[in-house]
Amino acid sequence: MVFKLSPSSLNLMKECPRCFWLTQHKVWKRPSGIFPSLPSGMDKILKEHFNKFMEKGQLPPELSENGKCKNMKLFDDHALLAIWRSNFKGIIWEDKKGNILRGAVDNILMKGKKLIVLDYKTRGYPLKEDTANHYQNQLDIYNFLLRKVGYETENYAFLLFYVPSSVTETGEVIFDTTLKKMTINIKNAENIFNKAIKLLNSECPKKSCEWCEGR
Repeated sequence: MVFKLSPSSLNLMKECPRCFWLTQHKVWKRPSGIFPSLPSGMDKILKEHFNKFMEKGQLPPELSENGKCKNMKLFDDHALLAIWRSNFKGIIWEDKKGNILRGAVDNILMKGKKLIVLDYKTRGYPLKEDTANHYQNQLDIYNFLLRKVGYETENYAFLLFYVPSSVTETGEVIFDTTLKKMTINIKNAENIFNKAIKLLNSECPKKSCEWCEGR
């Protein structure tokens, strides 16, 4: 049996290996909660916002006014970026046994010939010291995928956080932005993928969580 994996499915493995196994083997799927519409709406608006600057060959203020993005530009292959951003397509790699790993990025920066993953995050509250660390695996997997399909990437990626700070008298919501530079670990992504395939080719884990107990 071959499997189709993504950063979100691999995150489920981290939460509960049994839920992950049952879902991938199509025995049972953990019920999904109601996905908040605000982050989804923000994601769409931010991509349009960045597209406008990409067409002008510029960085948006969130990046241009930050010393971390010196000598960088937005990835300017519009058609390819549209594929990489698509949840139905994305960046796809297939291993020798036919297992598929797929991931959809928010955006890509370029520094010379090397690519740099840029991921947007919308939060309701200011960042904590360890907030960015929760997205390490996701960023590692994106870079792993890009390298597998033949692109060079820097050994770091960016998380761009948007946090609401105030509302103007005319009703516009003001967001503060924080850019976090994250060191990439390709070996970590490879290990996660290999661990997932090994788990899925083994017996179903017995230890259950509140979701899969009794399944």
